Amino acid sequence: MSNAGNTAYLSNEGRYTVFRFGDEELRFIGPYSLERYDVVTEWDKGYIVVMTKYSHSEQLIEEYIDLIPVLRDLMMDAKTFLDPIGKVEVSYV
Repeated sequence: MSNAGNTAYLSNEGRYTVFRFGDEELRFIGPYSLERYDVVTEWDKGYIVVMTKYSHSEQLIEEYIDLIPVLRDLMMDAKTFLDPIGKVEVSYV
């Protein structure tokens, strides 16, 4: 069972997507009309499916985020970073 020690957190600050795990925080540009992430529906070792609110839609829309290219661009080892993550939750704390 997952606990806070292996939980990563997804949020946004304006157009920027924020992914936090442990002491690491990744920030990258999201879609122009992003308002907020609502709930993660799937986590698969770097691939996130999340219900997302956009300014152009009243309904939540399923969005897909692939962290592996982001980690590669940052010259981080994706396997080392992602393996300890058991789940991802949306959190705006």
